[in-house]
Amino acid sequence: MAHHEVDMDQAILQANDKLAQKNRERFMSHGIYVINLLSSPGSGKTSTILALINELSKAYKIAVIEGDIASDVDAQTIKETGTAAVQINTGGLCHLESKMISKALDVLDLENLDLIIIENVGNLVCPVDFDLGEDIKAMILSVPEGDDKPLKYPGVFQAADLLMVNKIDTLPVFDFDTEAFDSEISKLNPQAEVHKISATKGEGVKELAEWIRNQIEAKRA
Repeated sequence: MAHHEVDMDQAILQANDKLAQKNRERFMSHGIYVINLLSSPGSGKTSTILALINELSKAYKIAVIEGDIASDVDAQTIKETGTAAVQINTGGLCHLESKMISKALDVLDLENLDLIIIENVGNLVCPVDFDLGEDIKAMILSVPEGDDKPLKYPGVFQAADLLMVNKIDTLPVFDFDTEAFDSEISKLNPQAEVHKISATKGEGVKELAEWIRNQIEAKRA
């Protein structure tokens, strides 16, 4: 008998990519711009989403898909703004997959949406390989996490189209070398759009929202 080996990781990724393409076609048919937001826990994903909702919701209809291992705390926070939010509990899985997004789309009113922000599970490794059908991967690094994260987790920094350094109001408190960070990013991912923000204080948020607005309009055009 012939001996066959099956690379399960490859098989899972291929199945995911097929579904991601179907998601992408759904987004395209409704003219929805989609951001897949990655970061480690505590970097300020939800506060950044809230700041962007505040800036963009006058012009665009927004929904948020919340990925979490267990709770629905973030989804409830988003809903309090009047924004549609769908919670996905991964049951221990460290990333979101296309089939989860597909199910979430079934409960959203896609006809009346311009922007979907997917808040992926807090993790700098697992979510990177899984295409969800998004337009861009965005990544948040917070100042307290340190400027050395691109050296430790290069994959996520290379994959990101948009990089946000959050909590810049804490720079005087933490030993974060912005020059070293900028230098490493210019080597790893010179094409990345980089924004330095403080989501809770509002610093840099208008400029970030303007960049996203331009992306939404470019997709519509």
